[in-house]
Amino acid sequence: MTTADEDGADTPGERDRPRRPGGRTARVRSQVLDAVGPLLVEFGYDGLTIDAVAARSGVHRATVYRRWRDVGGLLADVLDAAGDDTWHPADTGSLEGDLTALNEEVQYAMEEDPPVTYALIAASFRSDEAASALHRFWEDRYERCAEVVHRAVDREELPGPLEAVDARGLLVTATAPVYHERVLLRNEPDPGLPVRAARAAVLAARAGAFTSDSSKAPDR
Repeated sequence: MTTADEDGADTPGERDRPRRPGGRTARVRSQVLDAVGPLLVEFGYDGLTIDAVAARSGVHRATVYRRWRDVGGLLADVLDAAGDDTWHPADTGSLEGDLTALNEEVQYAMEEDPPVTYALIAASFRSDEAASALHRFWEDRYERCAEVVHRAVDREELPGPLEAVDARGLLVTATAPVYHERVLLRNEPDPGLPVRAARAAVLAARAGAFTSDSSKAPDR
């Protein structure tokens, strides 16, 4: 175990601010956060404790408590860490292809073992901090995915101008069926669903469903 004097511990007022720790602090954060997901899956929200995380991670309990304070802080940091990446949606050359690729990524993520994604979503209903962090994560992902719609307008696949297109509405419509089938209904993965959902969203978009002036929609 490490000692309780690990450097880089946050004060209570710092926990809500983005952190990009380095060196020993980064290693401690990685050890702790890597322990949270599997423990959450194994024992559920009620069984996730500071003591359990400290024991699983090999980091002293005092260090875990000082930096994260409670389970809500741990869950929030796990979700915030998930957004600390350089991910961007694939550029396949078409709107339908881009949305299909996005749906395939979502469906693949839902198949992870252990099912940490499901556990984190469930935990967000029990913790305000986790719920806020999950909201930040989704906002970031939708912001990144907006480039799919921007590219489609540039390729004249969608009626423009760009500022008239509801990118969020289009993205939600395209991805919602995958989340509904996997998260709500817990159905087995359907290999054909990503492309069907993408195609339906594209057809709606081309008909002007996501533009502020439907008269801009091209004839089909």
